[in-house]
Amino acid sequence: MPISNQVAVVGTGVTRFGELYDRSYLSLLHEAATAAADDAGVEVGALEAAWLGTAEPQLGALVGDSAAAVTEALGFAPRPVTRVANFCATGMEAVRAAALAVAAGEYEVVLAVGAEKMRDLAPRESLVAKAVEQSHPVIAKGRTAPGQFALVASRYLHTYGYGRDVLAAVAVKNHQHATNNPKAHYRTPLTVEQVLSAPMAAEPLGLLDCTPTTDGAAAVVLASRRWAERNARQWVLIQGIGVGSYAGYYPALFRRDNDFLGFAATRAAAASAYRQAGITDPRAQLDLVECHDCFTITEIVNTEDLGLFASGTGGAELLAGTTTLGGELPVNVSGGLQSCGHPVGATGVRMVAEVTDQILGRAGSRQVRGARRGLAHNLGGPGAVAAVTVLGAA
Repeated sequence: MPISNQVAVVGTGVTRFGELYDRSYLSLLHEAATAAADDAGVEVGALEAAWLGTAEPQLGALVGDSAAAVTEALGFAPRPVTRVANFCATGMEAVRAAALAVAAGEYEVVLAVGAEKMRDLAPRESLVAKAVEQSHPVIAKGRTAPGQFALVASRYLHTYGYGRDVLAAVAVKNHQHATNNPKAHYRTPLTVEQVLSAPMAAEPLGLLDCTPTTDGAAAVVLASRRWAERNARQWVLIQGIGVGSYAGYYPALFRRDNDFLGFAATRAAAASAYRQAGITDPRAQLDLVECHDCFTITEIVNTEDLGLFASGTGGAELLAGTTTLGGELPVNVSGGLQSCGHPVGATGVRMVAEVTDQILGRAGSRQVRGARRGLAHNLGGPGAVAAVTVLGAA
């Protein structure tokens, strides 16, 4: 595979995630990008091109509607800049586009940055309003993100005989992990009782089964392996990166082949990334996973779709401690979307940065001991698209 082990992550930068009313979109983008460049040991002026992931520019007065935001924030002119958007897989799509350009030999060292400003609007003016006012006039009415994923949760619990306590276990685990992440939106531990007694959002998903609305930015500097070997202080290799799709935003819930027990897009993206990375047994060959947990049920079914656990056993493995820091295969040691929050364009880049820092042994108190290979995964829309990146030690 032409991309496998030929593109390196040589620098990472992540802002604090949270309700950042005092920060602008451009200031967050600037902070993440310059931090990644500093980590790579290069000047921003040495970066040859940039890709920007922003999914919802209408939430921030259209700042981020074009990658010219990178030019403005960093003084990047006249170098090429490109904005990408792919639902919640937007951030990882930016990394993928940048990596492919390096693998193709077009550039030696580039920037991938994701940023989103989601908290400057009241809830009734944000994504909730967009879904009501701008989407399909018939099939979208009453349709919300919690409602869509609640269908998966109901189906999974019914089919495999779990109770709501298995959903609560995801929130408890990830909030506990986040106590070790100073950049997470929420760093307060939760109990199962708190999760189960929280107000209901869309049965069986309560408020604490849902990811918060968050501001933030994340960036990585990518380089050719040749450049990294000559210039980088430390680096991690992209061993595989894949994207899969299933259906459009509306049809995904109406397809006859949708069993509501997982996401075909994730399975396709994983198959592509695993093929490139030479992975045949992901549970045995991965040391940690950052996977999309926009709702608690999503982490459980994603661990199964990623081939970590057999269908229906993801909940049992979670309850057994397999995915907890210190367990056999830690999942979302950053705190995941549940605790870090989900500034859509930034999330996938943050995940790649987290896995990179883990492999380099610089994740502090959340460090996975002996981490040499990890996976980052995004799911977009109601299972419409997914992205998977496998990273390994040089």
